[in-house]
Amino acid sequence: MREMCGEHIITADTLENIDFNRIITLNESAAYLWEKVSDIRFDAETLAGLLAAKYDISPGKALEDSTELCRKWKEAGLTE
Repeated sequence: MREMCGEHIITADTLENIDFNRIITLNESAAYLWEKVSDIRFDAETLAGLLAAKYDISPGKALEDSTELCRKWKEAGLTE
């Protein structure tokens, strides 16, 4: 993840691998989660716990949001 012009984006590690059609922009909460789990195995429940603790939201809402985020990350090819 990199910060560019005030935006959090995910790109390839090297310039040779960057596909500018596949740059992913993250909002503040998604960037927070990406930083927390980028080097560990995680699932929607892991993300939900982090969301609930940081943003003081209900566990149910956190799980709903994190499940959707996991789906989007998988669809974008960011996770398995």
